[in-house]
Amino acid sequence: MSDNPSDESYRVTAGELRQFIERIERLEIEKKDIADQQKEVMAEAKARGYDTKVMRKLVALRKRDKDDIAEEEAVLEMYKEALGM
Repeated sequence: MSDNPSDESYRVTAGELRQFIERIERLEIEKKDIADQQKEVMAEAKARGYDTKVMRKLVALRKRDKDDIAEEEAVLEMYKEALGM
């Protein structure tokens, strides 16, 4: 071991940095695995006749606040009326 405290500090920091990087790498692998599972669920739903595009929209809507959704739908309706749709 070195008597220089900055050398030891560097080793500790390097070890800690390596741990952070390895954790991030593991999470990236888990994230890919989850994305693959989501694709499998969507493929299964599609095989059963469900519209996966609409399902994705529903998932996104369920994440949002009801008031935000209502406001967006009201503006959409107003714009559609303005365009004669």
